[in-house]
Amino acid sequence: EAIGMAEAPAAALRRRPEASVAMAAAEVAAGRADAFYSAGHTGATVVAAYGHLRMIDGVDRPALAATIPTRQGSAVLLDVGATVGCKPQHLVQFARMGTVFARLALGVEAPRVGLLSIGEEESKGNRLTRGAHRLLKTSGLNFTGNIEARDVYASTADVIVCDGFTGNIALKVSEGLAEMVGEVLRQALRAGEPEGPGVELIRKFQKRVDHSEYGGVPLLGLAGLAVVGHGRSSAAAVRNGIAMACRYAAAGVVLRIRQDISTTGV
Repeated sequence: EAIGMAEAPAAALRRRPEASVAMAAAEVAAGRADAFYSAGHTGATVVAAYGHLRMIDGVDRPALAATIPTRQGSAVLLDVGATVGCKPQHLVQFARMGTVFARLALGVEAPRVGLLSIGEEESKGNRLTRGAHRLLKTSGLNFTGNIEARDVYASTADVIVCDGFTGNIALKVSEGLAEMVGEVLRQALRAGEPEGPGVELIRKFQKRVDHSEYGGVPLLGLAGLAVVGHGRSSAAAVRNGIAMACRYAAAGVVLRIRQDISTTGV
């Protein structure tokens, strides 16, 4: 059984406990699978994963961690949609999980952590970001301060932390902008040669920003591995998402996060 995109996830899963996403999460919880991947209803995936896998001790809320392209490589943006209502301590937990993940996924030894806000100054932002800033300063993480939305892709931070509402909007605006830029470039070249340097440039741009190249985003903070794919995922994106789940399971992402949280007590 499947959960429709328009359905309320918790209610739908109660009505259909044998939905495929719930059964996949149950397989991981029972130890019969190392990870599960879903390109369906994100909310249903998060609810099913939370219900079956539970949270790592010391982590209160899960976070979806997206790997995004930057000027000089990549960065991790979290949360991009799992937890909409956050408290300052949740953002600190996200930063710690993101730091562990960035070491594994990006190969950065000491990831720089930035807090997404409306200004670089500590006093800027709302109650959530100001409170998180105070906690991050004394967290022991490599916290570099607030960063504005315009600097998300500027390689000024390796881990960018925000609540799920803000992160989801930031990610989808970026996806829409990338699609629009790609289409504008294609339109500009249609009157020219069908092949050439311009066409190759467009292909490289699309490959760099195409979400299907990543395949999905891991749901961090759970005592089992779940990877969430885009609702518009192509066959190639699903393949890449499953490959991502295999890589992160082999790398021991969940174990590494659990070890870090147990050591720091955060």
